[in-house]
Amino acid sequence: MNRNDISNNLTLGVDTHLDNHVAVLVNDIGQVVDTQEFTVNSTGYSQLYKWCKSFGTVNQAGLEGTGTYGAGLCKFLQEQKVTVFEVNRPNRAIRRLRGKSDPTDAESAARSVLAKESTAIPKSHDGIVEAMRFLVVARKSSVKSKTQAINQIRALLVTAPEHIRQQCYVPSSYRCITACKALEMNSVNILEETLISMLQLLAERWMMLSQELKTIDKKLKALTNSAASTLLEQYGVGSYVAATLLVAAGDNPERLKKESSFAALCGVSPLDASSGKKQRHRLNRGGSRDANNALWTVALIRMRNDFRTRKYVEKRSSEGKSNKEIQRCLKRYIARELYPIIVSDLSKLT
Repeated sequence: MNRNDISNNLTLGVDTHLDNHVAVLVNDIGQVVDTQEFTVNSTGYSQLYKWCKSFGTVNQAGLEGTGTYGAGLCKFLQEQKVTVFEVNRPNRAIRRLRGKSDPTDAESAARSVLAKESTAIPKSHDGIVEAMRFLVVARKSSVKSKTQAINQIRALLVTAPEHIRQQCYVPSSYRCITACKALEMNSVNILEETLISMLQLLAERWMMLSQELKTIDKKLKALTNSAASTLLEQYGVGSYVAATLLVAAGDNPERLKKESSFAALCGVSPLDASSGKKQRHRLNRGGSRDANNALWTVALIRMRNDFRTRKYVEKRSSEGKSNKEIQRCLKRYIARELYPIIVSDLSKLT
């Protein structure tokens, strides 16, 4: 296409990958101007921006994966005063009709921004909340590995010789680990020797992960105390729950215009499923499942110990609501309650 025949205002769409990004430029009337591939590094970002400038002015861009593969490019474009929008993958119906390729995905990203279908502002990933995210990610894997270790120990003990099983197979995880470490090696029986050595190895792994979790929780508590003191004062909100909700909101929670946006982000906003004469809502299975679980934790604590919540549960139960339905309602109310507190706490950091 002749560069003199195209609009000077362009929209950039990028399909991001680990090693290479595929970029497409679209003009104001929806024509594809050019397609190019660039390496994922500072040199590649500069080349991409110069390529854009050679065709006109780029004021907006749509990127897939702004929090993963596209994080570096997102920051670079924002530094160049380009408004970046986060783009979700095209739905399956569109992919079936148009096919799947990197240029096609990049073009779809540009068109979704041009049509104002993608309006989500990416998380900044440049503040204390990002530091919390590192700790939350590490903590999740530590908890999972610790649980796996004790489950493997118990699985081995189920078929262990009677004297070992009686000594070690106890309800308390800590007592089980202590008993496994106290086992004496039997050099005569190769079967018992191997079993005991593996039980001790798994016990040491469990204790190492326990210490690792203490270190992570200590750092997490320090960060949340400094960044979200008001949030921590709310009933049922601990350091891990607070950090998880802050990570869902991001370092720049002002991108969430209202509390319903935060509820949708946490997957607790009921979706309209009405049809004909039947008016109803259905469960929202989208959003951050970690944030959803954090709100469920708060709801569970309040259902057990908070007088006001227990009265609400009794009222809804008398109306025929199930326990799960009541929990869904509570999570929505809790999201509404905590959203302004989260925004207020994070605004103090800027």
